[in-house]
Amino acid sequence: MGDEETAERETALLGAADIREIAAALGVRPTKQLGQNFVVDANTVRRIVRTAELTPEDVVIEVGPGLGSLTLALLPEAARVVAVELDPVLARALPATVEGRAPKLASRLEVVHGDAMRIAEIPGPAPTALVANLPYNVAVPVVLHLLELLPSLRKGLVMVQAEVGDRLSAGPGSKIYGVPSVKMAWYARARRAGSVGRAVFWPAPNVDSALVAFTRREPPTTAASREEVFAVVDAAFAQRRKTLRAALAGWAGSAALAEQVLRAADVDPTARGEMLDVNAFARIAEHRLI
Repeated sequence: MGDEETAERETALLGAADIREIAAALGVRPTKQLGQNFVVDANTVRRIVRTAELTPEDVVIEVGPGLGSLTLALLPEAARVVAVELDPVLARALPATVEGRAPKLASRLEVVHGDAMRIAEIPGPAPTALVANLPYNVAVPVVLHLLELLPSLRKGLVMVQAEVGDRLSAGPGSKIYGVPSVKMAWYARARRAGSVGRAVFWPAPNVDSALVAFTRREPPTTAASREEVFAVVDAAFAQRRKTLRAALAGWAGSAALAEQVLRAADVDPTARGEMLDVNAFARIAEHRLI
């Protein structure tokens, strides 16, 4: 790497004063409705990018780039960054920010104005990595939607509310294991990759934050569809204190039918959903089809 590129990497990153200056120029105030908490600490974005373990060939999708603090740290490390932004003012402003701070990297950026939970396609080469400071109120549905939409997505690192991070990465038998845990496991292996303090955000959130890393894996081998397996998962945890025989009664048609399906799937009818891994839920869904 040449001295010029190294200097551009360092000077491009935004500090707290830069972010407030850009926001003031745009007339922007972070809104709770959009879950906006902007990262104002350059060391934090460096850490996120380092932990994401990107390669120069990666095509990164970033959700909720905001004022561009993480975007500027991603651009030197990847072939391309597609930033999906719901706020029209921020979506229009991001290319100008990148052009002003890192002009030699501006061609690597594409901004998509849209809702990441509903977006149906991503322009250009298929994304290989998701790296994002996700709006906390929609973090789980965004991650699951993108994993389903983009089979090319092989890995990711997302910053989420700490409690959500724990749920996404929890394993069977844990009290916090639930619907997000199982659905994430359908697509990927997830793990907690660190904690993030409140002071690095503007405005500071009222909750702690966590980094969650994931690596794509093949879903369970089953004759049941993803939708059918997820329907079992939803039913099993809708009343998580109940045994599976009782919790799945509505799904199966009766408690007796639920027990019949569970026994055929080699699952204890008196167990609770929190004890099953994603493969067991797939077996249950499959045996209902028979």
